[in-house]
Amino acid sequence: MKVVIPVAGAGMRLRPHTYTQPKPLMPVAGKPIIRFIVDKLIEVGLTDFVFVIGYLGEKIRDFIEETYPDLQTEFVYQETREGSAHAIYTARETIEDEDEIIIAFGDTIFDVDLHQFLDCPDSCIGVKKVLDPREFGVAELDSEDRVTRMVEKPRIPKSNMAIVGLYKVKQVPTLLKTIEYMVQNDLRTVGEFQLTDALQRMLDQDIPFQAITVQNWFDCGRKEVLLETNAMLLSQRGYASDMFNIPEFENVIFIHPVAIGANCQIANSIIGPHVSIGDNANIQLSIVQDSIIGNFTSLHEVVLKHSVIGSDTSIRGIDMSLNIGDNTEIDFH
Repeated sequence: MKVVIPVAGAGMRLRPHTYTQPKPLMPVAGKPIIRFIVDKLIEVGLTDFVFVIGYLGEKIRDFIEETYPDLQTEFVYQETREGSAHAIYTARETIEDEDEIIIAFGDTIFDVDLHQFLDCPDSCIGVKKVLDPREFGVAELDSEDRVTRMVEKPRIPKSNMAIVGLYKVKQVPTLLKTIEYMVQNDLRTVGEFQLTDALQRMLDQDIPFQAITVQNWFDCGRKEVLLETNAMLLSQRGYASDMFNIPEFENVIFIHPVAIGANCQIANSIIGPHVSIGDNANIQLSIVQDSIIGNFTSLHEVVLKHSVIGSDTSIRGIDMSLNIGDNTEIDFH
């Protein structure tokens, strides 16, 4: 079974970080978003991946090939970003002979028993109850969690079950024919060819879909959600640095959980809680909490709360919340 991971988006809501870094490579709890997705799929024995790349796609390709040299991978370039269904259609030549595929969006971290997906006799979608479903694809379900209707970003939702960007589709040729029909007839929602619309058209052809509820789901498209995800994952076992194995730093207080990268220099500072620090960071005379700090970043005499700081960044003397991209230097003295 092949896994298709669309990662061609530009990550507009995470500017300025995504000017130089594709959203799937943004760090959370000590590793890039896409690693959480790929690692979880590998855990259940999936090893054949198709990545639909576009914006800064060479960085994603380099990262995947370097991190997962033993995976069977294919990379398909989506020249024009025209929606999630269009991304799948772009990869049609790599999947048209498959009996079934897994689709996982490359910027969404999910916590679910993937064996439920693999063992489900029908096609299935991941869902999660949300407070405001108007920003998502929405699934309407019957009493046995069978999908009765799917709608992309409904203005008046009839369900609060959001579709979380994780799917198993068994009738792959039908899916591709459905998307082809949408493209040929320019059938768009919110200006794009939506995967939700394609799946609804399959539902209209009496192809059954089962809904599987995920325990946690984070669409890491905004700074606030990125930090929330970082805090949640650091609080779970296995993501934060072991408090007993953190290297000794001069006059540093760690308030756990934190994740500290390799070869960092930290002195006379208070770090935590819920802080992820990349490799080769230099932090002096600072207080950092509830933040993500990139690789090779220098902080001197700063107080940072609820901040995302990109790689190769230098900041001196500040006390506020920041959202700063890569390759930046700021001096407030």
